[in-house]
Amino acid sequence: MHLDVESLRIFAAVLDEGGMTAAAEALGLSQSAVSWRIKRLEERVGRDLIVRDGRTLTPSRDGRELLTYARTMIDTHDEAVARLSSTVLEGTVRLGSTEEASAKCTGDVCGRFNRIHPNAILDFHVDRSSRLASMVSSNELDVAVIQLELHEVKPRDTVLWYDRLVWVSSPEWTYPAGEVPLITFGDDGFYRPLAEAALRDAGIPYRIAFSGPSTASVLSAVEAGIGVALLSSRSVTDAVMEWPRAEELVEPERVVNVARVARGATSEVAHELLRDIRDELGEIPANAEPIRA
Repeated sequence: MHLDVESLRIFAAVLDEGGMTAAAEALGLSQSAVSWRIKRLEERVGRDLIVRDGRTLTPSRDGRELLTYARTMIDTHDEAVARLSSTVLEGTVRLGSTEEASAKCTGDVCGRFNRIHPNAILDFHVDRSSRLASMVSSNELDVAVIQLELHEVKPRDTVLWYDRLVWVSSPEWTYPAGEVPLITFGDDGFYRPLAEAALRDAGIPYRIAFSGPSTASVLSAVEAGIGVALLSSRSVTDAVMEWPRAEELVEPERVVNVARVARGATSEVAHELLRDIRDELGEIPANAEPIRA
């Protein structure tokens, strides 16, 4: 029996993505190609690997066992390819990221970059978007992943993904009338001026009830019922709910996350890092039309 890595990768993607169509989109393949590879894999193994219940796909008992081996084989294969593809790229590159994007940057970008370029030094810095933008402008950072309003995007920025902003509250404490206790990330936080402007425009009185240094602290304060907050939809957890009173407010504009490169960052290692960021984190095609506010 021969188990090829790409068939195992497709098998894992089908289960991870919840279906053939979603797996095909994630892998850049046609749905028919994905279905054919799964069929061939099951024929090769001689057992059903996926249980089909309507539109729901789950691994069979044998499929669950194979999935464990598949993940190990895929990881080992990819690590070997990355190591053998490593370059002699040298030098130090300074990367900045917002707290919300830092987990993805650390795991996806920094890990891959360090494996492929073992002779390069990656200096990673986490801060708020306003501070990171300032550090890029002053060449204290070579590249930074920052969050912006649409009108703030510069021509040289690489657009990575968009975020929808939502108002959230505790299910038990929704503050349906009167003064609103507002939870923010502090005076220079990205969301505070947007939240304050929205409340002022709607004529809703408010006070700053809590300022936290991180998404986790802000969400904890919301969960505790201390107040309401404006956050990225990607940060919202099941422990909070969309604030019902937000219906009185104008729907927040989308915001955008970009990779910004310092004008002084001309080194090959900086531009290689930018390519890795775009490849690992980017959800917008490189040839997409420029965004407009």
